[in-house]
Amino acid sequence: MQYRNSRLSEEMKREISKMILEEIKDPRIKAMVSITDIELTKDFRYAKVYVSIYGNEEDKRETFEGLKSAASYIRHEIGRRIKMRYTPEIIFELDRSIEYGAYISEILKELNKQEGDGN
Repeated sequence: MQYRNSRLSEEMKREISKMILEEIKDPRIKAMVSITDIELTKDFRYAKVYVSIYGNEEDKRETFEGLKSAASYIRHEIGRRIKMRYTPEIIFELDRSIEYGAYISEILKELNKQEGDGN
């Protein structure tokens, strides 16, 4: 069951990424969007799609709103492209782990620079 879940998640990730990049024409989606993970419930009724959005805060907010409004279209297309008994409801979640990693990296660079200056 776990293998099927991860296989389906990867297939959905590929299809949703393609849709966001090539098909969704919402003008609010102007920032670079990356799908970092998809979590499917055990009954495949819900799919949490974690997205990382690159850009300033205003672009991120608008892009996220655009993605949420496109969720029903994405669900319909997933149902058409991937054969499943149930097409999961798409729930977008912001993934800030990449931003957090960059922030930690900057802190470490600054600490190394200070340590180098102190010796």
